[in-house]
Amino acid sequence: MLSRIERGLVSPSVETLDRIAGGLGVPVSRFFGDQSGRTDFSHVPSGRGILVDRVGAVAGYRYELLGHQLSGNLFVEPYLVTLLPEAEPYVTFQHPGVKFLHLLSGRVSYRYGAKVVKLGPGDSLQFDATALHGIESIEAGPVTYLSIVFTMRE
Repeated sequence: MLSRIERGLVSPSVETLDRIAGGLGVPVSRFFGDQSGRTDFSHVPSGRGILVDRVGAVAGYRYELLGHQLSGNLFVEPYLVTLLPEAEPYVTFQHPGVKFLHLLSGRVSYRYGAKVVKLGPGDSLQFDATALHGIESIEAGPVTYLSIVFTMRE
């Protein structure tokens, strides 16, 4: 039967497709996706991210966009954030979505709502970004971190 389907001699029923997908351990939708036409791939070479002036950006916070996603219901914004020498602590960031933050260099105290945690290189946070959040104090520089915000498209 598989050979006949592969050669286009028969059209399988939905039940047959479901059984084949189960045997392969994939969703049935895999058979209908246009993999060659996908546009949700982004490659940004080291140091080549797009510098972004974000609306309401805080002075001294440099945002380098590291990728983009063109399709699907999930909007993903990955940034390399560098605190320039004039950067000041700022704890009132607030926006929709979920944020993942990974500190690459420096040491900071990071506030999330009423909580404050100390972060060093390699430390990560993930949280609901609708709560007030941000760097409460800069303990040691230079500070760079990966910030990824996930939101649903409307």
